[in-house]
Order: sequence, then C-alpha cells, then structure tokens
Amino acid sequence: MMTLDEIRNALDTRQHKPARFKASSRQASVAMILCGEKSDLEVCFIRRAERAGDPWSGQVAFPGGKADHDDEDAHSVAERETHEEVGLKLNASHRVGPLPTRQVATRNLVLSPFIYHVGANEKATAFVREPDEVAHVFWVPMRHLFTPSSATELEYPTIGSGMTYPGIRYKEDVIWGLTLSVLESFAQIMRRELAA
Repeated sequence: MMTLDEIRNALDTRQHKPARFKASSRQASVAMILCGEKSDLEVCFIRRAERAGDPWSGQVAFPGGKADHDDEDAHSVAERETHEEVGLKLNASHRVGPLPTRQVATRNLVLSPFIYHVGANEKATAFVREPDEVAHVFWVPMRHLFTPSSATELEYPTIGSGMTYPGIRYKEDVIWGLTLSVLESFAQIMRRELAA
C-alpha cells in the first residue's frame, strides 16, 4: 500500500501555506491519525454523537473541532480537540505533515487538516472521552480506503430525499462529505485512487 516514509516524503515535497491563524469560531482543525508500521497503517475515525443543532450530527469524522481563544495555532486546535474527544495526547513529535486547508462555505470557516502518527501503545489508549460529542472511535486499515469494493453511496439527510453522495463503507459506518474530501486531498498528494 504505502509507508509512513512515503507519506512524509510526499508531504515534504509539496508547498503548503497554512491558513492565517486567528483563534476564533471561524477556524477549525482535524487530526488524521495513523497507527502502524511499514505498509500496514490504520487511520483513526470517530462517529459523532447525534445532537440537535450539530451540522455533522451522527457523521463519521476525524477527531477535531473549532479553535478556542487560548489555542496558539492550528496544530494546537487539532491536538487539544483530539485529547478532549478520544483521549490521545498528540504533540509535535507525532506530527507527519499538513494537508491542504479548505474553506467550508456552508459554515463560514477554514479547516486545517493535519496528519499524525502514533504507536500501538498510544492507539490502545483511544476511547470515547466526550460521549456528548463522540458516539464511538474506530480504526480503519489504510488499504480499505483504497479498495474499490469499499465504495458506496449514501442518501442524506433522509431516505427518499433523492440526494446521494459518494462514500466509503467500513462495517456499519460510511465515510463521506467533508471527511471524504480531506481523504481525497490526501489521495491526490499520494497519487493514489481513493475507493469512492
């Protein structure tokens, strides 16, 4: 599939200008957390709790969220939110590199995604720390995200609405929407074809 070294090298060779950071509700960051060695990597996802007023209620996502006024930079947001949501303590030693920032026009915010790598011992500490925000945390083999048979379609927001979206199915969960968009930018950098 692909190794951690390949991912680091691909991210190092591209020009990346992070979004200008000013801690506010218009800035958000997520952590695409990898675990594993050599070419047997896994990716951490959460399924968000179902909550009224949450535009991503019940959806699969990467750990992360909006900036607080105390956050120093976009990395700090991803690392704080990851610890709050799933208990993983990320820091500079876990950083692999940034993915392209993106405007989320429907929410008027800038999203900064980052890739991290943790060891097996750290992976084992991941758990749902904030059940009001996170329904569950799970790990998906990287190769699954690039296997064509993993592709699916999702009707959203309701059955019969006529709106379908591409996705990647893993057991009972479907990765789609903004999270799939982040994965697509990763796949483009790695010159691989995502399943969806």
